[in-house]
Amino acid sequence: MGSFSIWHWLVVGILVLLLFGKGRFSDMMGDVAKGIKSFKKGMSEDDVPPAAPRHIEGQRPPEVTPVTTPTPEHDKL
Repeated sequence: MGSFSIWHWLVVGILVLLLFGKGRFSDMMGDVAKGIKSFKKGMSEDDVPPAAPRHIEGQRPPEVTPVTTPTPEHDKL
């Protein structure tokens, strides 16, 4: 009574297939596999620095505003 036999697991498996259906269950497993693959791909892409944006011909490059750092002279005023 303390352990489940093969018949218990077989009945549970049949109930799961009846509830979710064969096609729906396989679709869910395919979605899980795609999620794992995209997670692994995302983890491996973290090591690669992002590429610099390329200039497209006919468009102006984005304007970059210089960042000024305060000097000690500004602090005295």
